[in-house]
Amino acid sequence: MAALVVTLTRREVLTTFLGAAIACRKREPREPLPPGDLVGASASVGHRLREHPARIAPSHWETHDVVIVGAGAAGLAAAWRLAKRDVRDVVIFELEPAIGGTARSGSSRISAYPWGAHYVPSPAPNNTLLIELLREMGVMEGDEVAEQFLCRDPDERLWYRGRWYEGLYLYAGASAEDLRQLHAFEAEIARWVAWRDAKGRRAFAIPTALGSDDAEVTALDAMSMEQWLAAHRFTSPRLRWLVEYACRDDYGSFLRDTSAWAGVFYFASRVDKPRQESRGVITWPEGNGALIAHLAKSARDVRKEWLVANLAPSESGVDVIALRGGEAIGVHAKHVIFAAPQFLALHVIEPWRDAPPPHVREFEYGSWMVANLTLRDRPAQAGFPLAWDNVIYDSPSLGYVVATHQRGIERGPTVLTYYFALCDRNAREHLLRTGRDEWADVVLTDLARPHPEIRTLCDRLDVMRWGHAMIRPRPHFVWSAARRAAAQPFRNIHFANTDLSGVALFEEALWHGARAADEVAGPVVSA
Repeated sequence: MAALVVTLTRREVLTTFLGAAIACRKREPREPLPPGDLVGASASVGHRLREHPARIAPSHWETHDVVIVGAGAAGLAAAWRLAKRDVRDVVIFELEPAIGGTARSGSSRISAYPWGAHYVPSPAPNNTLLIELLREMGVMEGDEVAEQFLCRDPDERLWYRGRWYEGLYLYAGASAEDLRQLHAFEAEIARWVAWRDAKGRRAFAIPTALGSDDAEVTALDAMSMEQWLAAHRFTSPRLRWLVEYACRDDYGSFLRDTSAWAGVFYFASRVDKPRQESRGVITWPEGNGALIAHLAKSARDVRKEWLVANLAPSESGVDVIALRGGEAIGVHAKHVIFAAPQFLALHVIEPWRDAPPPHVREFEYGSWMVANLTLRDRPAQAGFPLAWDNVIYDSPSLGYVVATHQRGIERGPTVLTYYFALCDRNAREHLLRTGRDEWADVVLTDLARPHPEIRTLCDRLDVMRWGHAMIRPRPHFVWSAARRAAAQPFRNIHFANTDLSGVALFEEALWHGARAADEVAGPVVSA
Protein backbone atom coordinates (compact mmCIF):
# COMPACT_ATOMS: atom_id res chain seq x y z
CA MET A 1 0.00 0.00 0.00
CA ALA A 2 1.37 3.42 -0.92
CA ALA A 3 1.85 6.03 1.78
CA LEU A 4 -1.33 7.82 2.78
CA VAL A 5 0.29 11.21 2.42
CA VAL A 6 1.10 10.44 -1.22
CA THR A 7 -2.12 8.77 -2.35
CA LEU A 8 -4.66 11.08 -0.74
CA THR A 9 -5.46 14.70 -1.54
CA ARG A 10 -5.61 17.29 1.20
CA ARG A 11 -9.41 17.02 1.34
CA GLU A 12 -9.22 13.25 1.54
CA VAL A 13 -6.77 13.46 4.44
CA LEU A 14 -9.07 15.91 6.25
CA THR A 15 -12.07 13.71 5.52
CA THR A 16 -10.23 10.66 6.89
CA PHE A 17 -9.53 12.30 10.24
CA LEU A 18 -12.15 15.05 10.64
CA GLY A 19 -15.07 13.86 8.53
CA ALA A 20 -16.53 15.08 5.25
CA ALA A 21 -18.62 17.87 6.77
CA ILE A 22 -15.58 19.54 8.31
CA ALA A 23 -13.26 18.90 5.37
CA CYS A 24 -15.64 20.57 2.93
CA ARG A 25 -16.30 23.72 4.94
CA LYS A 26 -13.24 25.66 3.86
CA ARG A 27 -12.60 25.67 0.13
CA GLU A 28 -10.15 28.53 -0.30
CA PRO A 29 -6.41 27.74 -0.58
CA ARG A 30 -4.78 27.10 2.79
CA GLU A 31 -2.16 29.42 4.24
CA PRO A 32 1.42 28.14 4.60
CA LEU A 33 1.92 25.78 7.51
CA PRO A 34 4.02 26.87 10.50
CA PRO A 35 7.37 25.10 10.90
CA GLY A 36 7.69 22.08 13.15
CA ASP A 37 9.03 18.57 13.57
CA LEU A 38 7.81 15.02 13.83
CA VAL A 39 8.87 14.01 17.34
CA GLY A 40 9.69 10.68 19.05
CA ALA A 41 8.39 7.27 19.30
CA SER A 42 11.03 5.30 17.43
CA ALA A 43 8.87 2.78 15.59
CA SER A 44 11.55 2.04 13.00
CA VAL A 45 14.14 1.34 15.69
CA GLY A 46 11.71 -0.87 17.58
CA HIS A 47 11.13 -2.96 14.49
CA ARG A 48 14.77 -4.11 14.81
CA LEU A 49 13.48 -6.49 17.48
CA ARG A 50 12.59 -8.80 14.63
CA GLU A 51 16.28 -9.10 13.77
CA HIS A 52 18.38 -11.94 15.15
CA PRO A 53 20.05 -10.85 18.43
CA ALA A 54 23.70 -9.89 18.16
CA ARG A 55 26.53 -12.03 19.52
CA ILE A 56 28.40 -10.20 22.26
CA ALA A 57 32.16 -10.39 22.73
CA PRO A 58 33.18 -11.54 26.25
CA SER A 59 34.76 -8.13 26.93
CA HIS A 60 31.39 -6.40 26.32
CA TRP A 61 29.50 -8.11 29.13
CA GLU A 62 28.59 -6.39 32.41
CA THR A 63 27.09 -7.74 35.61
CA HIS A 64 24.33 -5.96 37.53
CA ASP A 65 21.69 -6.83 40.11
CA VAL A 66 18.71 -5.46 38.18
CA VAL A 67 18.03 -4.38 34.60
CA ILE A 68 14.86 -2.37 33.94
CA VAL A 69 13.55 -2.36 30.37
CA GLY A 70 11.90 0.99 29.70
CA ALA A 71 12.17 4.40 31.39
CA GLY A 72 8.48 5.21 31.29
CA ALA A 73 6.43 5.78 34.43
CA ALA A 74 6.43 2.10 35.47
CA GLY A 75 10.16 1.58 34.91
CA LEU A 76 11.08 4.73 36.81
CA ALA A 77 8.61 3.82 39.57
CA ALA A 78 10.40 0.49 39.91
CA ALA A 79 13.75 2.29 40.22
CA TRP A 80 12.24 4.66 42.81
CA ARG A 81 10.94 1.75 44.86
CA LEU A 82 14.19 -0.24 44.54
CA ALA A 83 16.17 2.75 45.83
CA LYS A 84 13.90 2.82 48.89
CA ARG A 85 14.58 -0.89 49.36
CA ASP A 86 18.35 -0.17 49.16
CA VAL A 87 18.77 -1.99 45.82
CA ARG A 88 21.23 0.33 44.07
CA ASP A 89 22.90 -1.70 41.30
CA VAL A 90 20.21 -0.95 38.72
CA VAL A 91 20.55 -0.20 34.99
CA ILE A 92 17.67 1.17 32.92
CA PHE A 93 17.64 0.81 29.13
CA GLU A 94 15.36 3.22 27.26
CA LEU A 95 14.72 3.03 23.52
CA GLU A 96 13.91 6.73 23.11
CA PRO A 97 16.25 9.74 23.49
CA ALA A 98 13.96 11.05 26.26
CA ILE A 99 12.53 9.33 29.32
CA GLY A 100 8.89 9.27 30.37
CA GLY A 101 7.10 7.15 27.81
CA THR A 102 3.57 8.48 27.33
CA ALA A 103 4.14 10.82 30.30
CA ARG A 104 7.00 12.50 28.42
CA SER A 105 7.19 16.30 28.31
CA GLY A 106 8.99 19.05 26.40
CA SER A 107 9.73 22.74 26.82
CA SER A 108 10.23 25.95 24.88
CA ARG A 109 11.04 29.56 25.66
CA ILE A 110 7.36 30.05 26.48
CA SER A 111 6.51 27.06 28.65
CA ALA A 112 7.02 23.43 29.48
CA TYR A 113 4.28 21.23 27.98
CA PRO A 114 3.16 17.59 27.94
CA TRP A 115 3.53 15.08 25.13
CA GLY A 116 0.97 12.76 26.63
CA ALA A 117 -0.49 12.26 30.12
CA HIS A 118 -1.09 15.61 31.78
CA TYR A 119 -2.76 15.12 35.19
CA VAL A 120 -3.53 12.82 38.10
CA PRO A 121 -6.67 12.97 40.27
CA SER A 122 -6.10 13.91 43.90
CA PRO A 123 -5.46 10.60 45.68
CA ALA A 124 -7.92 8.90 47.99
CA PRO A 125 -6.51 8.21 51.50
CA ASN A 126 -5.80 4.55 50.68
CA ASN A 127 -3.71 5.44 47.60
CA THR A 128 -0.62 5.46 49.79
CA LEU A 129 1.94 5.06 47.00
CA LEU A 130 0.84 8.20 45.17
CA ILE A 131 0.55 10.10 48.44
CA GLU A 132 4.12 9.09 49.34
CA LEU A 133 5.37 10.33 45.97
CA LEU A 134 3.44 13.60 46.17
CA ARG A 135 4.75 14.24 49.69
CA GLU A 136 8.31 13.89 48.43
CA MET A 137 7.54 16.41 45.70
CA GLY A 138 6.10 18.94 48.16
CA VAL A 139 2.63 18.67 46.62
CA MET A 140 0.87 17.70 49.87
CA GLU A 141 0.11 19.98 52.81
CA GLY A 142 -0.76 17.60 55.61
CA ASP A 143 -3.33 15.21 54.19
CA GLU A 144 -4.47 17.57 51.43
CA VAL A 145 -3.08 18.61 48.07
CA ALA A 146 -1.58 22.11 48.20
CA GLU A 147 -3.82 24.59 46.41
CA GLN A 148 -1.20 25.67 43.86
CA PHE A 149 -1.05 22.16 42.40
CA LEU A 150 -4.78 21.76 41.89
CA CYS A 151 -6.01 22.72 38.44
CA ARG A 152 -6.96 26.40 38.36
CA ASP A 153 -10.43 27.54 37.41
CA PRO A 154 -11.82 27.48 34.84
CA ASP A 155 -10.91 23.88 34.23
CA GLU A 156 -13.20 22.74 31.39
CA ARG A 157 -15.25 24.18 28.57
CA LEU A 158 -17.06 22.93 25.47
CA TRP A 159 -17.40 24.48 21.99
CA TYR A 160 -20.81 24.11 20.38
CA ARG A 161 -22.35 26.00 17.46
CA GLY A 162 -20.33 29.16 17.60
CA ARG A 163 -19.56 29.63 21.29
CA TRP A 164 -17.91 28.14 24.35
CA TYR A 165 -19.88 26.77 27.32
CA GLU A 166 -18.71 25.88 30.82
CA GLY A 167 -18.13 22.21 31.62
CA LEU A 168 -18.24 19.14 29.39
CA TYR A 169 -21.96 18.34 29.50
CA LEU A 170 -23.90 20.37 26.94
CA TYR A 171 -26.69 21.93 29.02
CA ALA A 172 -27.45 24.58 26.38
CA GLY A 173 -30.58 23.48 24.53
CA ALA A 174 -30.95 20.27 26.54
CA SER A 175 -34.49 18.90 26.59
CA ALA A 176 -36.36 17.72 29.67
CA GLU A 177 -35.67 14.14 28.55
CA ASP A 178 -31.95 14.87 28.12
CA LEU A 179 -31.79 16.16 31.70
CA ARG A 180 -33.86 13.28 33.06
CA GLN A 181 -31.45 10.78 31.53
CA LEU A 182 -28.43 12.75 32.81
CA HIS A 183 -29.82 12.65 36.35
CA ALA A 184 -30.63 8.93 36.03
CA PHE A 185 -27.06 8.29 34.84
CA GLU A 186 -25.67 10.27 37.77
CA ALA A 187 -27.87 8.24 40.14
CA GLU A 188 -26.51 4.98 38.71
CA ILE A 189 -22.94 6.20 39.12
CA ALA A 190 -23.76 7.29 42.69
CA ARG A 191 -25.03 3.77 43.38
CA TRP A 192 -21.67 2.35 42.32
CA VAL A 193 -19.77 4.97 44.36
CA ALA A 194 -21.68 3.85 47.47
CA TRP A 195 -21.35 0.13 46.71
CA ARG A 196 -19.13 -2.00 48.98
CA ASP A 197 -18.35 -5.71 48.88
CA ALA A 198 -18.26 -8.14 51.79
CA LYS A 199 -14.67 -7.05 52.54
CA GLY A 200 -15.62 -3.37 52.61
CA ARG A 201 -13.92 -2.59 49.28
CA ARG A 202 -15.22 -0.06 46.81
CA ALA A 203 -16.39 -1.33 43.42
CA PHE A 204 -13.90 0.97 41.68
CA ALA A 205 -10.69 2.38 43.13
CA ILE A 206 -7.42 3.91 41.96
CA PRO A 207 -5.18 1.96 41.67
CA THR A 208 -7.52 -0.78 40.47
CA ALA A 209 -5.87 -3.37 42.75
CA LEU A 210 -7.60 -1.66 45.69
CA GLY A 211 -11.05 -2.16 44.17
CA SER A 212 -13.40 -5.13 44.41
CA ASP A 213 -13.24 -8.36 42.42
CA ASP A 214 -16.78 -9.29 43.42
CA ALA A 215 -18.80 -11.00 40.69
CA GLU A 216 -21.34 -8.15 40.57
CA VAL A 217 -18.54 -5.76 39.64
CA THR A 218 -16.59 -7.98 37.27
CA ALA A 219 -19.79 -8.89 35.39
CA LEU A 220 -19.65 -5.41 33.86
CA ASP A 221 -16.62 -6.55 31.86
CA ALA A 222 -18.80 -8.98 29.92
CA MET A 223 -20.54 -6.17 28.01
CA SER A 224 -19.52 -3.02 26.16
CA MET A 225 -20.27 0.46 27.44
CA GLU A 226 -22.62 0.84 24.48
CA GLN A 227 -24.56 -2.23 25.63
CA TRP A 228 -24.60 -0.91 29.20
CA LEU A 229 -26.10 2.40 28.09
CA ALA A 230 -28.72 0.57 26.03
CA ALA A 231 -29.61 -1.71 28.95
CA HIS A 232 -30.29 1.38 31.07
CA ARG A 233 -32.17 3.08 28.21
CA PHE A 234 -29.72 5.95 28.09
CA THR A 235 -30.40 7.18 24.56
CA SER A 236 -29.84 10.94 24.95
CA PRO A 237 -27.31 12.05 22.28
CA ARG A 238 -25.77 14.53 24.73
CA LEU A 239 -25.27 11.92 27.43
CA ARG A 240 -23.95 9.38 24.94
CA TRP A 241 -21.53 11.98 23.58
CA LEU A 242 -20.22 12.71 27.10
CA VAL A 243 -19.72 9.03 27.91
CA GLU A 244 -18.07 8.29 24.57
CA TYR A 245 -15.84 11.33 24.99
CA ALA A 246 -14.73 9.85 28.34
CA CYS A 247 -13.93 6.52 26.65
CA ARG A 248 -12.01 8.19 23.82
CA ASP A 249 -10.19 10.45 26.28
CA ASP A 250 -8.98 7.82 28.75
CA TYR A 251 -8.94 4.67 26.62
CA GLY A 252 -8.73 5.71 22.96
CA SER A 253 -11.80 3.63 22.09
CA PHE A 254 -15.44 4.02 21.11
CA LEU A 255 -18.36 2.97 23.30
CA ARG A 256 -18.74 -0.28 21.38
CA ASP A 257 -15.11 -1.21 22.01
CA THR A 258 -14.91 -0.24 25.70
CA SER A 259 -15.69 -2.60 28.57
CA ALA A 260 -18.62 -1.37 30.64
CA TRP A 261 -16.42 -1.96 33.69
CA ALA A 262 -13.94 0.62 32.34
CA GLY A 263 -16.72 3.02 31.36
CA VAL A 264 -18.27 3.04 34.83
CA PHE A 265 -14.80 3.08 36.42
CA TYR A 266 -14.06 6.40 34.66
CA PHE A 267 -16.97 8.13 36.40
CA ALA A 268 -17.09 6.27 39.76
CA SER A 269 -13.46 5.77 40.78
CA ARG A 270 -12.64 9.46 41.33
CA VAL A 271 -15.61 10.28 43.58
CA ASP A 272 -15.41 9.76 47.34
CA LYS A 273 -19.12 9.84 48.23
CA PRO A 274 -22.35 9.63 46.23
CA ARG A 275 -23.41 12.89 44.55
CA GLN A 276 -20.07 14.56 45.30
CA GLU A 277 -17.89 16.14 42.65
CA SER A 278 -14.86 14.17 41.44
CA ARG A 279 -11.66 14.71 43.38
CA GLY A 280 -9.65 17.70 42.18
CA VAL A 281 -7.11 17.30 39.41
CA ILE A 282 -3.37 17.78 40.05
CA THR A 283 -1.46 19.19 37.10
CA TRP A 284 1.66 21.05 36.02
CA PRO A 285 2.54 22.97 32.81
CA GLU A 286 4.53 19.91 31.67
CA GLY A 287 1.78 17.52 32.73
CA ASN A 288 2.93 14.24 34.24
CA GLY A 289 6.45 15.07 33.13
CA ALA A 290 6.77 16.60 36.61
CA LEU A 291 6.15 13.17 38.17
CA ILE A 292 8.63 11.59 35.75
CA ALA A 293 11.34 14.12 36.65
CA HIS A 294 10.99 13.30 40.35
CA LEU A 295 11.00 9.53 39.86
CA ALA A 296 14.08 9.85 37.64
CA LYS A 297 16.10 11.20 40.57
CA SER A 298 16.25 7.63 41.88
CA ALA A 299 17.57 6.27 38.59
CA ARG A 300 21.36 6.53 38.67
CA ASP A 301 22.15 4.69 35.43
CA VAL A 302 19.69 5.40 32.60
CA ARG A 303 20.99 4.51 29.15
CA LYS A 304 18.94 6.23 26.46
CA GLU A 305 18.57 5.12 22.85
CA TRP A 306 19.40 1.53 23.74
CA LEU A 307 17.18 -1.21 22.33
CA VAL A 308 16.86 -4.31 24.51
CA ALA A 309 16.80 -7.02 21.85
CA ASN A 310 16.98 -10.22 23.87
CA LEU A 311 16.22 -11.51 27.36
CA ALA A 312 17.43 -15.05 27.98
CA PRO A 313 16.71 -16.58 31.41
CA SER A 314 19.74 -18.43 32.79
CA GLU A 315 20.59 -20.50 35.85
CA SER A 316 21.75 -17.39 37.74
CA GLY A 317 19.29 -14.80 36.41
CA VAL A 318 18.75 -13.25 32.97
CA ASP A 319 21.20 -12.48 30.16
CA VAL A 320 20.32 -9.19 28.47
CA ILE A 321 21.45 -8.04 25.02
CA ALA A 322 21.07 -4.35 24.15
CA LEU A 323 21.81 -2.53 20.90
CA ARG A 324 22.56 1.08 20.01
CA GLY A 325 23.54 1.94 16.47
CA GLY A 326 26.45 -0.38 15.68
CA GLU A 327 27.13 -1.13 19.37
CA ALA A 328 26.01 -4.19 21.29
CA ILE A 329 26.48 -5.02 24.97
CA GLY A 330 25.40 -7.81 27.25
CA VAL A 331 24.42 -7.76 30.90
CA HIS A 332 24.30 -10.68 33.29
CA ALA A 333 21.45 -9.59 35.57
CA LYS A 334 20.06 -11.29 38.64
CA HIS A 335 16.62 -9.89 37.81
CA VAL A 336 14.95 -8.02 34.96
CA ILE A 337 11.93 -5.76 35.34
CA PHE A 338 10.21 -5.63 31.97
CA ALA A 339 8.43 -2.25 32.13
CA ALA A 340 7.66 -2.06 28.41
CA PRO A 341 4.20 -2.92 27.01
CA GLN A 342 3.25 -6.58 26.75
CA PHE A 343 3.16 -6.66 22.95
CA LEU A 344 6.97 -6.28 22.93
CA ALA A 345 7.54 -9.22 25.27
CA LEU A 346 7.14 -11.92 22.63
CA HIS A 347 9.83 -10.23 20.51
CA VAL A 348 12.29 -9.73 23.38
CA ILE A 349 11.98 -12.77 25.69
CA GLU A 350 13.92 -15.49 23.91
CA PRO A 351 11.84 -18.55 24.89
CA TRP A 352 8.66 -16.75 23.87
CA ARG A 353 9.64 -16.10 20.26
CA ASP A 354 8.81 -19.59 19.10
CA ALA A 355 6.24 -20.40 21.79
CA PRO A 356 4.57 -17.19 23.01
CA PRO A 357 2.15 -17.62 25.91
CA PRO A 358 -1.46 -17.05 24.80
CA HIS A 359 -2.01 -14.09 27.14
CA VAL A 360 0.46 -11.83 25.30
CA ARG A 361 -1.70 -11.65 22.18
CA GLU A 362 -4.78 -10.58 24.16
CA PHE A 363 -3.41 -7.07 24.71
CA GLU A 364 -4.69 -4.39 22.28
CA TYR A 365 -3.40 -0.81 22.13
CA GLY A 366 -4.77 2.48 20.86
CA SER A 367 -2.97 4.94 18.57
CA TRP A 368 -2.74 8.65 19.30
CA MET A 369 -1.47 11.83 17.72
CA VAL A 370 -0.43 14.70 19.99
CA ALA A 371 0.51 18.14 18.68
CA ASN A 372 2.02 21.08 20.51
CA LEU A 373 1.18 24.48 19.03
CA THR A 374 3.27 27.50 19.99
CA LEU A 375 1.09 30.62 19.71
CA ARG A 376 2.34 34.20 19.69
CA ASP A 377 -0.94 35.32 21.30
CA ARG A 378 -4.24 33.92 22.53
CA PRO A 379 -7.09 33.48 20.04
CA ALA A 380 -10.27 35.50 20.51
CA GLN A 381 -12.91 33.91 22.73
CA ALA A 382 -16.66 33.66 22.21
CA GLY A 383 -18.67 32.80 25.31
CA PHE A 384 -17.04 31.08 28.29
CA PRO A 385 -13.36 32.10 28.71
CA LEU A 386 -10.27 30.03 27.94
CA ALA A 387 -9.96 27.05 30.29
CA TRP A 388 -7.33 24.43 31.05
CA ASP A 389 -9.17 21.75 29.03
CA ASN A 390 -10.98 22.87 25.87
CA VAL A 391 -13.14 20.42 23.92
CA ILE A 392 -14.99 20.74 20.58
CA TYR A 393 -18.38 19.00 20.73
CA ASP A 394 -18.58 17.66 17.17
CA SER A 395 -14.88 16.97 16.63
CA PRO A 396 -13.24 13.52 16.57
CA SER A 397 -10.34 15.11 18.44
CA LEU A 398 -10.18 15.47 22.23
CA GLY A 399 -9.46 19.21 22.09
CA TYR A 400 -6.51 20.84 23.79
CA VAL A 401 -5.03 21.82 27.14
CA VAL A 402 -3.25 25.12 27.78
CA ALA A 403 0.29 24.77 29.14
CA THR A 404 0.44 28.25 30.71
CA HIS A 405 -2.95 27.95 32.43
CA GLN A 406 -1.58 26.55 35.70
CA ARG A 407 0.94 29.40 35.94
CA GLY A 408 -1.85 31.97 35.91
CA ILE A 409 -0.65 33.63 32.70
CA GLU A 410 -3.86 34.94 31.13
CA ARG A 411 -2.49 36.82 28.11
CA GLY A 412 0.21 36.65 25.49
CA PRO A 413 2.11 33.67 24.07
CA THR A 414 1.16 30.14 25.09
CA VAL A 415 1.41 26.50 24.08
CA LEU A 416 -1.66 24.40 23.27
CA THR A 417 -1.37 20.62 23.52
CA TYR A 418 -3.86 19.02 21.13
CA TYR A 419 -4.92 15.37 21.46
CA PHE A 420 -6.36 13.06 18.83
CA ALA A 421 -7.20 9.43 19.65
CA LEU A 422 -7.48 7.21 16.58
CA CYS A 423 -10.14 4.79 17.75
CA ASP A 424 -10.63 2.64 14.64
CA ARG A 425 -8.99 -0.79 14.58
CA ASN A 426 -6.83 0.05 11.53
CA ALA A 427 -5.86 3.44 12.91
CA ARG A 428 -2.19 2.73 13.56
CA GLU A 429 -1.44 2.36 9.85
CA HIS A 430 -3.17 5.67 9.11
CA LEU A 431 -1.28 7.32 11.95
CA LEU A 432 2.18 6.25 10.83
CA ARG A 433 1.55 6.89 7.13
CA THR A 434 0.51 10.48 7.72
CA GLY A 435 3.35 13.00 7.92
CA ARG A 436 3.92 16.09 10.03
CA ASP A 437 2.53 18.52 7.46
CA GLU A 438 -0.65 16.52 6.90
CA TRP A 439 -1.22 16.20 10.64
CA ALA A 440 -0.52 19.92 11.10
CA ASP A 441 -3.19 20.71 8.52
CA VAL A 442 -5.67 18.42 10.31
CA VAL A 443 -4.97 20.14 13.65
CA LEU A 444 -5.25 23.68 12.28
CA THR A 445 -8.40 22.90 10.27
CA ASP A 446 -10.06 21.42 13.34
CA LEU A 447 -9.08 24.33 15.60
CA ALA A 448 -10.05 26.93 12.99
CA ARG A 449 -13.71 26.32 13.83
CA PRO A 450 -13.54 27.86 17.32
CA HIS A 451 -10.42 29.88 16.46
CA PRO A 452 -10.53 31.17 12.83
CA GLU A 453 -7.24 33.05 13.31
CA ILE A 454 -5.31 30.00 14.58
CA ARG A 455 -3.04 29.72 11.52
CA THR A 456 -1.83 33.30 11.77
CA LEU A 457 -1.18 32.96 15.53
CA CYS A 458 0.72 29.66 15.32
CA ASP A 459 4.50 30.11 15.12
CA ARG A 460 5.34 26.42 15.44
CA LEU A 461 3.53 23.07 15.40
CA ASP A 462 5.27 19.84 16.43
CA VAL A 463 3.67 16.40 16.17
CA MET A 464 4.13 13.21 18.19
CA ARG A 465 2.77 9.92 16.82
CA TRP A 466 2.08 7.25 19.44
CA GLY A 467 1.56 3.95 17.61
CA HIS A 468 0.85 1.97 20.81
CA ALA A 469 -0.15 4.75 23.17
CA MET A 470 -2.26 2.94 25.75
CA ILE A 471 -3.97 -0.32 26.52
CA ARG A 472 -7.56 -0.62 25.33
CA PRO A 473 -9.93 -2.03 27.99
CA ARG A 474 -12.12 -3.92 25.55
CA PRO A 475 -14.98 -6.13 26.80
CA HIS A 476 -13.89 -9.44 28.35
CA PHE A 477 -10.30 -8.22 28.84
CA VAL A 478 -10.11 -6.22 32.09
CA TRP A 479 -11.06 -9.18 34.28
CA SER A 480 -9.66 -11.86 31.99
CA ALA A 481 -7.29 -14.65 32.95
CA ALA A 482 -4.93 -13.29 30.28
CA ARG A 483 -4.48 -9.95 32.02
CA ARG A 484 -3.87 -11.60 35.39
CA ALA A 485 -1.40 -14.10 33.87
CA ALA A 486 0.61 -11.28 32.29
CA ALA A 487 1.49 -9.83 35.70
CA GLN A 488 3.09 -13.09 36.90
CA PRO A 489 6.91 -13.35 36.73
CA PHE A 490 8.54 -15.57 34.13
CA ARG A 491 11.49 -17.03 36.00
CA ASN A 492 13.57 -13.94 36.96
CA ILE A 493 11.74 -11.59 34.59
CA HIS A 494 9.15 -9.44 36.38
CA PHE A 495 6.53 -7.36 34.61
CA ALA A 496 5.52 -3.76 35.29
CA ASN A 497 3.44 -1.61 32.97
CA THR A 498 0.13 0.19 33.17
CA ASP A 499 -1.28 -2.22 30.58
CA LEU A 500 -1.28 -4.92 33.28
CA SER A 501 -4.25 -3.12 34.87
CA GLY A 502 -6.23 -2.84 31.65
CA VAL A 503 -6.45 0.96 32.03
CA ALA A 504 -3.67 3.42 31.24
CA LEU A 505 -3.26 5.62 34.30
CA PHE A 506 -0.12 6.92 36.00
CA GLU A 507 -1.31 5.41 39.29
CA GLU A 508 -1.39 1.96 37.68
CA ALA A 509 2.16 2.38 36.38
CA LEU A 510 3.28 3.46 39.86
CA TRP A 511 1.56 0.46 41.44
CA HIS A 512 3.02 -2.11 39.04
CA GLY A 513 6.48 -0.57 39.17
CA ALA A 514 6.49 -0.79 42.98
CA ARG A 515 5.00 -4.30 42.94
CA ALA A 516 7.68 -5.60 40.55
CA ALA A 517 10.40 -3.92 42.62
CA ASP A 518 9.11 -5.67 45.73
CA GLU A 519 9.15 -9.01 43.90
CA VAL A 520 12.86 -8.38 43.24
CA ALA A 521 13.78 -7.01 46.67
CA GLY A 522 11.63 -9.44 48.66
CA PRO A 523 8.64 -8.88 50.96
CA VAL A 524 8.47 -5.60 52.84
CA VAL A 525 9.14 -6.25 56.53
CA SER A 526 6.95 -4.21 58.86
CA ALA A 527 8.66 -2.36 61.69
